[in-house]
Amino acid sequence: MPDWRVRLGAYLARVAHLPYRPGQHDCALFAAGAVQAMTGTDLAAAWRGRYRRLEDGQAALQAAGFASHVDLAASLFPEVVPSFAQAGDVAVFEADGAGQALGIVQGGAAYVLRPEGLALVSRLHMQRAFRV
Repeated sequence: MPDWRVRLGAYLARVAHLPYRPGQHDCALFAAGAVQAMTGTDLAAAWRGRYRRLEDGQAALQAAGFASHVDLAASLFPEVVPSFAQAGDVAVFEADGAGQALGIVQGGAAYVLRPEGLALVSRLHMQRAFRV
């Protein structure tokens, strides 16, 4: 969609201060929301609202055959070297010792979800990236 950048910017502004809530607004659903804003396809429709604890979301992923939300992303998008990631691509970061988190690349940084809302993290910390 030619206006994906505008729609991604509007999505980021809309969710910037939403509280972190597993099953409603966590890192995986944040990234899926960004993908939906850019493409019009909701890849998380089957997951959103179906769990209230990350442990329950992880169990649902495993029941569906995925080891993690990162493995689910890897099944949906081609992986690229993090240094080649472009605006709108899905980024993978270490989440302060709590496993891996998904974010969205924007320029020299990526948006990630923190308990207080969105934050920017340097691309230098990206572990993996997926082309949207």
